[in-house]
Amino acid sequence: MYALTVRDHVMIAHSFNSPTFGPAQRLHGATYVVDVEFRRAELDADNLVIDIGAASEELKAVLAPLAYRNLDELPEFKGENTTTEFLARHIFDAMAASIRAGKLGETALGLAGMKVTLHESHIAWASYEGTL
Repeated sequence: MYALTVRDHVMIAHSFNSPTFGPAQRLHGATYVVDVEFRRAELDADNLVIDIGAASEELKAVLAPLAYRNLDELPEFKGENTTTEFLARHIFDAMAASIRAGKLGETALGLAGMKVTLHESHIAWASYEGTL
Protein backbone atom coordinates (compact mmCIF):
# COMPACT_ATOMS: atom_id res chain seq x y z
CA MET A 1 0.00 0.00 0.00
CA TYR A 2 1.33 3.43 -0.97
CA ALA A 3 0.71 6.45 1.22
CA LEU A 4 1.15 10.21 0.97
CA THR A 5 0.54 12.67 3.80
CA VAL A 6 -0.13 16.40 3.73
CA ARG A 7 -0.12 18.64 6.80
CA ASP A 8 -1.71 21.90 7.89
CA HIS A 9 -2.91 23.38 11.16
CA VAL A 10 -6.02 25.00 12.58
CA MET A 11 -6.63 27.16 15.64
CA ILE A 12 -10.02 26.77 17.34
CA ALA A 13 -11.82 27.46 20.60
CA HIS A 14 -14.36 25.20 22.27
CA SER A 15 -15.65 23.86 25.56
CA PHE A 16 -16.96 20.49 26.68
CA ASN A 17 -20.22 19.55 28.34
CA SER A 18 -19.47 16.71 30.78
CA PRO A 19 -17.77 16.40 34.15
CA THR A 20 -15.43 13.92 32.44
CA PHE A 21 -13.54 16.90 30.99
CA GLY A 22 -12.82 18.69 34.27
CA PRO A 23 -11.47 22.21 33.66
CA ALA A 24 -11.83 21.75 29.87
CA GLN A 25 -15.55 22.33 30.39
CA ARG A 26 -14.61 26.01 30.32
CA LEU A 27 -13.92 27.73 27.02
CA HIS A 28 -10.34 27.08 25.89
CA GLY A 29 -8.29 27.15 22.72
CA ALA A 30 -6.43 24.49 20.79
CA THR A 31 -4.04 24.54 17.88
CA TYR A 32 -4.16 21.27 16.00
CA VAL A 33 -1.54 20.06 13.57
CA VAL A 34 -3.61 18.14 11.02
CA ASP A 35 -2.18 15.28 8.95
CA VAL A 36 -4.18 13.63 6.19
CA GLU A 37 -2.71 10.40 4.86
CA PHE A 38 -4.02 9.13 1.52
CA ARG A 39 -3.56 5.45 0.60
CA ARG A 40 -3.80 3.40 -2.56
CA ALA A 41 -2.68 -0.06 -3.61
CA GLU A 42 -1.18 1.05 -6.93
CA LEU A 43 0.13 4.40 -8.10
CA ASP A 44 -1.87 6.33 -10.68
CA ALA A 45 -0.79 6.83 -14.31
CA ASP A 46 1.60 9.60 -13.19
CA ASN A 47 3.09 7.40 -10.43
CA LEU A 48 1.35 9.40 -7.71
CA VAL A 49 -0.79 8.51 -4.73
CA ILE A 50 -2.40 11.94 -5.07
CA ASP A 51 -1.28 15.38 -6.21
CA ILE A 52 0.34 17.02 -3.17
CA GLY A 53 -0.66 20.51 -4.23
CA ALA A 54 -4.32 19.63 -4.75
CA ALA A 55 -4.45 17.69 -1.47
CA SER A 56 -2.82 20.56 0.44
CA GLU A 57 -5.18 23.15 -1.01
CA GLU A 58 -8.26 21.07 -0.29
CA LEU A 59 -7.17 20.42 3.30
CA LYS A 60 -6.74 24.18 3.74
CA ALA A 61 -10.25 24.70 2.33
CA VAL A 62 -11.76 22.06 4.64
CA LEU A 63 -10.11 23.61 7.71
CA ALA A 64 -11.03 27.23 6.81
CA PRO A 65 -14.58 27.15 8.28
CA LEU A 66 -13.13 25.99 11.62
CA ALA A 67 -10.19 28.39 11.82
CA TYR A 68 -10.29 31.00 14.59
CA ARG A 69 -13.85 29.96 15.44
CA ASN A 70 -15.53 28.97 18.67
CA LEU A 71 -16.85 25.56 17.66
CA ASP A 72 -19.55 25.82 20.33
CA GLU A 73 -21.18 28.52 18.17
CA LEU A 74 -21.28 26.54 14.91
CA PRO A 75 -24.71 25.01 14.14
CA GLU A 76 -23.22 21.75 12.81
CA PHE A 77 -21.63 21.08 16.22
CA LYS A 78 -24.58 22.04 18.42
CA GLY A 79 -24.78 19.68 21.39
CA GLU A 80 -21.54 17.88 20.47
CA ASN A 81 -18.35 17.56 22.49
CA THR A 82 -15.90 18.54 19.75
CA THR A 83 -13.12 16.30 21.02
CA THR A 84 -9.96 15.69 19.04
CA GLU A 85 -11.37 12.32 17.99
CA PHE A 86 -14.68 13.84 16.89
CA LEU A 87 -12.92 16.52 14.84
CA ALA A 88 -10.69 13.92 13.16
CA ARG A 89 -13.85 12.19 11.87
CA HIS A 90 -15.39 15.51 10.84
CA ILE A 91 -12.32 16.39 8.76
CA PHE A 92 -12.19 12.86 7.31
CA ASP A 93 -15.81 13.13 6.18
CA ALA A 94 -15.22 16.57 4.63
CA MET A 95 -12.11 15.40 2.77
CA ALA A 96 -13.94 12.26 1.57
CA ALA A 97 -16.76 14.46 0.25
CA SER A 98 -14.19 16.60 -1.58
CA ILE A 99 -12.70 13.48 -3.17
CA ARG A 100 -16.15 12.25 -4.30
CA ALA A 101 -16.88 15.72 -5.72
CA GLY A 102 -13.70 15.55 -7.84
CA LYS A 103 -11.93 18.42 -6.06
CA LEU A 104 -8.70 16.40 -5.81
CA GLY A 105 -8.74 15.23 -9.43
CA GLU A 106 -10.11 12.19 -11.19
CA THR A 107 -7.35 9.83 -10.07
CA ALA A 108 -8.21 10.56 -6.41
CA LEU A 109 -11.30 8.43 -7.00
CA GLY A 110 -8.88 5.46 -7.02
CA LEU A 111 -7.78 6.03 -3.43
CA ALA A 112 -8.36 3.05 -1.16
CA GLY A 113 -8.30 4.79 2.20
CA MET A 114 -7.47 7.84 4.22
CA LYS A 115 -6.37 8.61 7.77
CA VAL A 116 -6.81 11.98 9.50
CA THR A 117 -4.68 12.67 12.56
CA LEU A 118 -5.03 15.72 14.78
CA HIS A 119 -1.98 16.40 16.94
CA GLU A 120 -3.26 18.19 20.03
CA SER A 121 0.23 18.49 21.47
CA HIS A 122 3.64 16.88 21.19
CA ILE A 123 2.43 14.10 23.52
CA ALA A 124 -1.21 13.52 22.49
CA TRP A 125 -3.06 13.02 19.21
CA ALA A 126 -6.09 11.22 17.81
CA SER A 127 -6.97 9.77 14.42
CA TYR A 128 -9.83 8.53 12.32
CA GLU A 129 -9.25 6.27 9.35
CA GLY A 130 -11.45 4.54 6.88
CA THR A 131 -11.83 3.22 3.37
CA LEU A 132 -12.90 5.39 0.47
